[in-house]
Amino acid sequence: MTLADRVRQAVGAVSDPELRRPIGDLDMLREITVDGEHARVGIALTIVGCPAADRIESDVRRAAESVAGIAEVTVDVGVMTPAERKALTEKLRDGRPARQMPFVPDSLTRVILVSSGKGGVGKSTVTANLAVALSAQGLAVGLVDADVHGFSIPGLLGIPAGTQPTRIDDLMLPPVAHGVKTISIGMFLRDGEAVVAWRGPMLHRTVQQFLTDVFFGDLDVLLIDMPPGTGDIAISIGQILPHAEVLVVTTPQAAASDVAIRSGLVARQTGQRVIGVVENMAAFTLADGTVVDLFGTGGGAEVAAALSKSSAGADPIPPVPLLASIPLSPALRAGGDSGIPVVLGDPSDAAAQAIRALADTLAHQGRGLAGKSLPISLS
Repeated sequence: MTLADRVRQAVGAVSDPELRRPIGDLDMLREITVDGEHARVGIALTIVGCPAADRIESDVRRAAESVAGIAEVTVDVGVMTPAERKALTEKLRDGRPARQMPFVPDSLTRVILVSSGKGGVGKSTVTANLAVALSAQGLAVGLVDADVHGFSIPGLLGIPAGTQPTRIDDLMLPPVAHGVKTISIGMFLRDGEAVVAWRGPMLHRTVQQFLTDVFFGDLDVLLIDMPPGTGDIAISIGQILPHAEVLVVTTPQAAASDVAIRSGLVARQTGQRVIGVVENMAAFTLADGTVVDLFGTGGGAEVAAALSKSSAGADPIPPVPLLASIPLSPALRAGGDSGIPVVLGDPSDAAAQAIRALADTLAHQGRGLAGKSLPISLS
């Protein structure tokens, strides 16, 4: 290989931070020349004003400088032509038509809805931390904030106000926070603006666009932060994703657990499978060993037991386990306020440990692949 070839190889391996693929595979490389110890590298960004431009240029420069024999690097930055962008979007879709929902029953992406019967149980905080914990295990994770009226995922993940998806023609690339590709209605509103007077059809259309128009790429897991209760969005997602799995979040308090049971039962009526219960705000231990059960005890186990019961004459229901009991934690609350999830900011905290254990359980849970198309060709 010539020195220019080695530079091209090194630079081609640089990953686009939004598309999460090497720029060499994305046809973003242009002419690369070497004169003595000076390398000139040409790259083409997807769009004018690409938000990842500075990072890509910096990573390209660093990659070229890492090649033995190169002491100086000049990066020439251009933009793809419309024809090049069209070719790129077609490559990214991998043959799928535009605006086709990729999370169909035979998809290899595991879709998990995180639901609750009522608000205020910490469902979104659990979802955000769980997504980050799964990503830390090396999984490709996407997160849809379907709580349109009470969206909070961008703030919990530290996504700055005003951040919007990047558009490449008709593709929307979701912002990435802590390794998680995320979309929320909050990214399309002015700071402090609220969603009002939206009813069934508009809510349905919004959720459908999140699942079809946003390009997540190949995901291992897609988490959906559901709004509390069993309203329009729960019904819409039940129609769009009847094969999804459901995690039910509750607190130990009886008032929360009673409503959480109804949430799980409604999900089951749409064909979705309840895979477990997460008890949040559980008892915590003080430094002197005193156990404080601020919201009572037993609510999570009660929900799991109720959702494990078959109704009269119904087919047997697989047991629904209590997958995690997350103690009430100031660090968990502080991480939500700062945008640094506790699983990253304070990994030794008891709540962080419980959420990481939950992520580990889900990551290693077997999932049936019967009837799914596997990307294997026989020759």
